[in-house]
Amino acid sequence: MAIYPVILCGGAGTRLWPESRPARPKQFIDLVSDLSLFQETVRRVAPLARGGRILVVAGRDHRRYIEAQLADLKVDAELILEPTGRDSAPAMAAAALWIERADPEGTAVFVASDHYVPDADAFRRVMDEAVAAAAPGRIVTLGITPSGPSSAYGYIQPAGPGLSPVTRFVEKPGPADAERYLAAGYYWNSGNFVAPVRTLLAELRRFAPEVVAAVAAALPDAGAGRVHPLGERFGAATRISIDYAVMEKSDQVSVLPAAFEWSDLGAWDAVAATGQGGRGLWAAEASDGCLVRAAPGMAVATAGVSNLAIIAEPDAVLVCDLNSAQAVKGLVEELGRRGWTGQGRPAEAAPSSLYDLSRDFIRWLKMSALPLWATLGVGADGGFVEALDEDGETVGDFRRARVQARQAYVFSLGAEWGWGEGYAAIAQRGLARFEATNLRPDGLYRTRVTAGGEALDDTASLYDQAFLLLATATAAGAGIYTDRQHRTAARIAVSLDALRLPQGGWREPVGHPFQANAHMHLLEAVLAWAALEPGGPWTAIAEEVVALARTRFIDDRGGFLREFFDEHWRPAEGEAGRLVEPGHQFEWAWLLTRWSRLHNDPWAERAARRLFTCGEAGVDAARGVAVDELDDTLTRRSARARLWPQTEWMKAALILAETAEGDERGRLIDSAGQALRALNLYLGSNGLWRDKLGGDGLFEAEPAPASSLYHIMAAGRQLRESLAVLKPSGAPTYPARR
Repeated sequence: MAIYPVILCGGAGTRLWPESRPARPKQFIDLVSDLSLFQETVRRVAPLARGGRILVVAGRDHRRYIEAQLADLKVDAELILEPTGRDSAPAMAAAALWIERADPEGTAVFVASDHYVPDADAFRRVMDEAVAAAAPGRIVTLGITPSGPSSAYGYIQPAGPGLSPVTRFVEKPGPADAERYLAAGYYWNSGNFVAPVRTLLAELRRFAPEVVAAVAAALPDAGAGRVHPLGERFGAATRISIDYAVMEKSDQVSVLPAAFEWSDLGAWDAVAATGQGGRGLWAAEASDGCLVRAAPGMAVATAGVSNLAIIAEPDAVLVCDLNSAQAVKGLVEELGRRGWTGQGRPAEAAPSSLYDLSRDFIRWLKMSALPLWATLGVGADGGFVEALDEDGETVGDFRRARVQARQAYVFSLGAEWGWGEGYAAIAQRGLARFEATNLRPDGLYRTRVTAGGEALDDTASLYDQAFLLLATATAAGAGIYTDRQHRTAARIAVSLDALRLPQGGWREPVGHPFQANAHMHLLEAVLAWAALEPGGPWTAIAEEVVALARTRFIDDRGGFLREFFDEHWRPAEGEAGRLVEPGHQFEWAWLLTRWSRLHNDPWAERAARRLFTCGEAGVDAARGVAVDELDDTLTRRSARARLWPQTEWMKAALILAETAEGDERGRLIDSAGQALRALNLYLGSNGLWRDKLGGDGLFEAEPAPASSLYHIMAAGRQLRESLAVLKPSGAPTYPARR
């Protein structure tokens, strides 16, 4: 009988904030020794793998921690990677199915990755007893002999002394019940289980067949290698713990008492109780019973205090009485409601390179953002919603032309990349609905309609026409009703003459009439069409926009681009004429770089690099983000930092890095990585995002605007293309663009 230790790496360890966070939960932190809890667990269970192998079940996002920490120990293991967390029952089912396929007679020893067990020999002796007790076809769980009443743990009621059937499992009790359970001989529920895989799977199929079916459908085919990513069907498994799914219902469960020292280190008081949790530089005067952990580069000093946990991270500090350690989870939730941005990743846990970050970002786009917006972000009539709140509810009873066009662009790209079979249909339906509700008799498209399609603003803005041109070009490039897209674009090109100005350029009927921004998006759109129709009118339009940028929009002396002008294309009077937006410096740098390569234009290349430098003047080093506004001395005018400038910063740095050499290429790649880190601050793991970051480091509480997805997706597009050019070692590769 072979033994397969299975280490379950789920959980976020929220009560150990601010060190433990979803991106690097407590199991990967050195809480009680110079090893992480995960590494301590690996060392503890490795000798149990007699005839079998160690398995680790974890989220995909934690793969790099697991591989690095296993490598430090020089231990091999099989990795089963979940695309999304579904609690312990699906995780254990995945491991059991994997073992069954390799060894139907195998026995699994399931342990948590984040428990504190200082006596590894005592642990293994009890586990050997549990393996023997499970051999006849039982599921054996370890019941920890309580050291006192505690409300921090669940409890197990045994049917009798020693190894015995389980009478019931009990949730974490209040203080009075904990005293009663202690007196009645209950055990703490350790969450460790031992079972022959055929027994566990039989009970799972008996009580939770839908879990086994979903996990089996997600299990990858057997093959070489030790990393086994579960398929997306894993997400269809019910989110349920093994206690609820099986243990509370099965008559095959026994409990084995275990007297070794044990803690799940669920909060800072438990870490303090080990006597080994202190870290970093701490100076103390008359300070008793405190747990202090100071991050590298930080110092903590205390005087006249006692029984405190002081956890100092670069971006957050916790101070709490150790008797109130269980309250930390509620504090973290309250910070989230207030818009605090640091729940995702402690500073030292952030990947150091652009190439590490790119994997997470593209995966987030593909697996979280687009699937969410393809379902909740599309109306029954095919039109796109304006925004989604944090509960996924639609916000806004109107539809703007720019949102409809931008979302059609997004799903056309998703279809081109093969990310979803339905994305082409979503883009096609969205464009068809937009055509039906927004097309004016003159061939241009109105600005805003109701959700039902009635006109709210019949104005046709240059900005909106540019985005429809971009959407149709992207759809045509993806093979979505190509002939129809060409006809629409040709009609818009002709109809735009109504907005043409005798002094050059086009008038913007919405907002400021003489502006660079609408021309910038027109340039983006016509470059996309020129690639599809080299003989069309598009290159001539692009040449006119680039000429305006060269002679009017970009300040010849300062190298920066202004936003607003008078009717002669001179800087507008007052503050409007002095406005410099870092995001637009980056966006124009990206566009002019593309133009310079297509037409061998040395001026455009030089201008792009100057614009990029001006954009970098708007990066706030303290927060690591590009702010919204500067003035024409490149002095910050606003501390607010929206999402979209971060995407344009990344795009510009990437495209410029492609042709840079030596140290300059390295600097630009680093800059792109900084921009992607900045962007990640805004992105939620669920496929939503925040848009406006204030100077105080807090996000405005508001729904996620659909319009941002265009910027995010365009950044992903440039990332894919640039990585194919830069071809760095270890970077992800993507299929060639069709």
